[in-house]
Amino acid sequence: MTYWAKTSEETIREFSSSENGLDDREVGERLAKYGLNDIPVRKKKSALSLLISQMKDVLIIALTVASAISLFTGGVDEAVAILVIVVINISLGFIQEYKSEKSLQTLIKYITYRTKVLRRGEEKEVDTKYIVPGDVVFLETGDRVPADLRLIETDELEIDESIVTGESYPAHKISPPIIAKDLAPQKMKNIAFMGTLVVNGKGKGIVVSTAMESTFGKVVGFLKTEEPETNYQKNIRKFGSFLIKGITIGIVFIFIVNALTGFLSNSLTAERILDSALFSLALAVGIIPESLPIIITIGLSRGARLMSKKGVIVKKLSSIEDLGNMDIFCSDKTGTLTENKITLIDHLDLDGNRNDDLLQLASSCTSVVQAARVMAGNPLDVALVDYAEKKGLKSSAGNRVELIPFDYSRRRMSVVVKRNGKNLLICKGAPESIIQASSKMKVNGRIVRLDHVKVEAFSEELFRKGFRVISVATKDVEKKPDYSKDEENDLTLLGFLCFKDPLKTTAKESLNQFRKLGVEVKILTGDNPTVAKTIVEEVGLEAREMLVGEDVDAMDDIQLDRAAEKANVFARLTPEHKARIVSLLSKRGHVTGFLGDGVNDAPALRCADIGISVDSGVDIAKEAADIILTQPSLDIISAGIIEGRTTFSNTTKYILNTISANVGNMATLAIISVMLNFLPMLPIQVLLTNLISDGPLLSISTDKVDEGELTRPRNWDIKLIGRFARFFGGISSVFDFVTIILTLILVGSNIALFRTCWFIESTLSEIIVTFAIRTRMRFYKSMPSKILLLSSVVFGLLTVLLPYSPLNAVFEFYPPTPFLLSLIFGILLLYFIVVEAVKHFFHEKGF
Repeated sequence: MTYWAKTSEETIREFSSSENGLDDREVGERLAKYGLNDIPVRKKKSALSLLISQMKDVLIIALTVASAISLFTGGVDEAVAILVIVVINISLGFIQEYKSEKSLQTLIKYITYRTKVLRRGEEKEVDTKYIVPGDVVFLETGDRVPADLRLIETDELEIDESIVTGESYPAHKISPPIIAKDLAPQKMKNIAFMGTLVVNGKGKGIVVSTAMESTFGKVVGFLKTEEPETNYQKNIRKFGSFLIKGITIGIVFIFIVNALTGFLSNSLTAERILDSALFSLALAVGIIPESLPIIITIGLSRGARLMSKKGVIVKKLSSIEDLGNMDIFCSDKTGTLTENKITLIDHLDLDGNRNDDLLQLASSCTSVVQAARVMAGNPLDVALVDYAEKKGLKSSAGNRVELIPFDYSRRRMSVVVKRNGKNLLICKGAPESIIQASSKMKVNGRIVRLDHVKVEAFSEELFRKGFRVISVATKDVEKKPDYSKDEENDLTLLGFLCFKDPLKTTAKESLNQFRKLGVEVKILTGDNPTVAKTIVEEVGLEAREMLVGEDVDAMDDIQLDRAAEKANVFARLTPEHKARIVSLLSKRGHVTGFLGDGVNDAPALRCADIGISVDSGVDIAKEAADIILTQPSLDIISAGIIEGRTTFSNTTKYILNTISANVGNMATLAIISVMLNFLPMLPIQVLLTNLISDGPLLSISTDKVDEGELTRPRNWDIKLIGRFARFFGGISSVFDFVTIILTLILVGSNIALFRTCWFIESTLSEIIVTFAIRTRMRFYKSMPSKILLLSSVVFGLLTVLLPYSPLNAVFEFYPPTPFLLSLIFGILLLYFIVVEAVKHFFHEKGF
């Protein structure tokens, strides 16, 4: 509703209220109609719900099915091993997210406020949840606005609306109607928004919206919609589909080939069909990279632990990988890049020099009230007095004779103080107001005639730098009983005070680091274009193109999609604007991150692939975020990007290694089974190969990552995985066939020995090829982690020694001769050399 365009009387009539407020009967009826003025509290996630969410992962489901297949095919040990992996993975994910949930609960505090209302002509204090539309509410300095109000009276009322609008400075509020069809929240000067803070003055308003109908409530309502699919979830879903498709084709192909071979050789029996079915199912399990979930979880948990030590709460483990893959970082300004605290930055005389006398005079001209070391009043005045006290300058406020209060018609205030035996009037206010009341200026220590062009150019220059500028002037006045605003004339202009919400000390360097990591930075703020442009310049960005809220409203999604890609500065945005921009960037294929701390940021935090908030942010922003920074430094985000890329790189190593080896083995088995009248490898041996070869890869998350892998964002490339599997799987198959043919020639009819030789070759080939595949550089130029190296040696020895152990009967192995072992080692060495030689060709040509 356009309540801003209605008069106070029209608004009161619309809600069947009066200047005396509502009576108890009307309040009761409206509570029954509208409900409590209460934003639903986020329910604490139970341990059971967190556990169930871990079980819904597509890879966990696939592994559970694989375990059942293994059990069905007689591979009890493999079935148990896979289930152990599933349990470990679920446990690790559950423990991390349970800890994050507990940490989040300590940050989210739902505070019940009380507020003053007018009921039956009497002022009373009530709990804010019992406020109803039509109630008349009183506001004064320090109050939290309890609902959306149409202001009907204001007295120098200023409200900090940064959590809703993103504006750095308090909004001056008025009561007259504003004739406009559509207004951005920043321009609703006669509306007070729920949750905002009164920082100066007082006022009275009629409640127009409560609970979920308020501006705050509508943001909460947006968060109740279905959470969009994150980049990580999309990748896992695509990879799961890729696996299922490949496995299905493999099962059908191998079963048909084996059955057809039996038919053509007149040996197709029920037993042969069953063996073929079990063989194809065993191969299907062998293709699945069953250790992938635990490898991802170990890597993500490692990153989460590292970040937690630096004061970061990771609510979702998967957000670490999304952070690493992020290629666009969108950030709000107020409270995230800046301190969200108005600060006096400079005090300049008209010569452009810092002047402590100017500062001392200005600090005497405030309406700050100080009690118990806490200052209250206009935020600019509080910042001024605080700065002066820190510099050790003594204010003349104790010698005050008269205070001429600030009002918005004059846009200035004055005090008269005793100084050096005389009465001195000190006037402070908006530059244009002070310049208008001045006739002289102080330059180079001399009083001269005011040069309007010079001082206006000076103040404009300061405005362009993004400062909130206040002018200071003085004049000697005669001693008399009282003074009025009529004394504010013929002033001597002394200089300017420059205020700003300063950047966080780490903001510029952090954003610069993002750019070095290949992450594009975009600023999305509700603040005005001048301030937005200044922030962009301060953080070292080049403002390529700026869009404001009105531009966004005028564009459809197709137009905005193109414009948002080009622009890197957005100003005067509403919460809906921010969410829309972030969503379109994500739909375009970008992995988007968003940093915000206000109510107006919550929808964008929800829409981003990775939402980041700060502990000083409002509760709703922290709820919507995936990561919460409990320290003011933004450096940890850069560290998180590195951790995410490290995890992603090591996960990719595992996938490429395992899929290519498994596809190669499956292809070899499928083809060779046509040529042989026996199964080339027993189902239990296929599963054992997969289990042992995965052993060293469980430590892949600790592996070192080449620096080149960390310099730019990457994403899961399913087509690349497919090409890699075919290319290197093909090479693997060639060497498998060499092994098979030579072994068949040398072992004769000893089927157990044949299977043993191939088991050793296929298992060791997957272990040793890791050291070629893990880096694009020559293997000796990129050293692996000690854990990966040691575990590879241990599992390699296990593979070789197993046929000579008492367990050989369990797996139907036959000890190979030293000559056969030497032959296998020679084939493996040649295999490693070939893979090492052609990997550069593959990556360069993209085969």
